[in-house]
Amino acid sequence: MSVSGKSRRRGAILDEIMRHHRRRLPAVMREVPLADLRAVASLLPPPADFAGALAAPGVSLIAECKKASPSRGLIARDYDPRQLALAFARAGASAVSVLTDTRHFQGTLEHLRVVKEALAGEGLLSRGDPRRRTGIPVLRKDFIFDPYQIVEARAAGADAILLIAAVLKGGELKTLLHVAGEWGLGALVEVHTDEELDRVLELGPTVVGVNNRDLQTFEVDFANTERLRRRIPPGTLVVAESGIRGPDDVQILRDLGIDAVLVGESLVRSRDPFVAARALVEAGRRS
Repeated sequence: MSVSGKSRRRGAILDEIMRHHRRRLPAVMREVPLADLRAVASLLPPPADFAGALAAPGVSLIAECKKASPSRGLIARDYDPRQLALAFARAGASAVSVLTDTRHFQGTLEHLRVVKEALAGEGLLSRGDPRRRTGIPVLRKDFIFDPYQIVEARAAGADAILLIAAVLKGGELKTLLHVAGEWGLGALVEVHTDEELDRVLELGPTVVGVNNRDLQTFEVDFANTERLRRRIPPGTLVVAESGIRGPDDVQILRDLGIDAVLVGESLVRSRDPFVAARALVEAGRRS
């Protein structure tokens, strides 16, 4: 298959994922009414401070629990999100991301609930106020396009959500950020192109994620991250996503002025997730 043929096939994956989620959501909403989710979410403790957890000197680590992906297939045969999350937290990760997409990543909201419960006892000193201890923030990583999914995330215990600019129109993104704020959730707003960044910056996000991987071609390019980083104003936290393999990559991204990295596959595939995560944390702290 030619390179252009591969790009079209890979680009079609994202479109297929979104078609699946948009078709499936009405059935999910009938099964679990929004009112029920609101009732559960309103009883939970306040969300942990996602942005505050990342706002430390150096490069913070968002470590990801990820069983599979459309491009890589099965990543972890013996997948235990609870044990992974505890290993990441004890290694010094500032936040934990959990894939909850079922069809394409073999994740579930139950994985998020399990991780949040496991991390409840793992204290993290708040970067905003060192005297206050908070839980380690848990990010729901999924293809969110409807306010229902935000309440669903909060009811499952999420402290933050991923919003992908590539699949959201400007009005949709603005609405979702507003709803997330109403529930006290942090938002990692992901971009890959100048056009996406322009739309996102108009909304004044707290945390912007720059995906090193083009979701249409799946190619990884740190140079694109470097270029977009220069356009993001001071005071906005910047997270590098995808294609980060080890400490050397963290050092490169630190030199580019990145505030945090989101790493999943290389950690989950490692023989010892604690050791692998610890190496990334130490690389992020190295001057």
